[in-house]
Amino acid sequence: MYPIELVTPMARDLTDAGFESLTTPEEVAQALENQSGVTLLVVNSVCGCAAANARPGAKMSLQHGKRPDRLLTVFAGVDKDATAKAREYLAPYPPSSPSIALFKDGKLVHFLERRHIEGRSAYLIAENLKMAYDTYC
Repeated sequence: MYPIELVTPMARDLTDAGFESLTTPEEVAQALENQSGVTLLVVNSVCGCAAANARPGAKMSLQHGKRPDRLLTVFAGVDKDATAKAREYLAPYPPSSPSIALFKDGKLVHFLERRHIEGRSAYLIAENLKMAYDTYC
């Protein structure tokens, strides 16, 4: 478990941008089961690629004409049970932090694993997500 003073600014980076933080398995299940519309889920992390690429890319992608109806986040290494529950909805992909998932009507339709985030700029991540929004939103 990471110290709360360390992770709070990292969590706020997304919640201040309108993401709803899910901290329990029950919140994750309620948010992702029987959903309609388009949902963006960011699996947040304390790593450098989350800070430099994933969180900024996810936020930049929201400056697009089309965007998801709902913005959600879980924090890997912090809210472990919530993250484990969220990963059940990300199958068949293996656990990956950070990662970004797009769901349409409860079905996973687009997924960026850590390997798609690490070493890529926030701009490229945002562009990737915008193309997914154009398809699914």
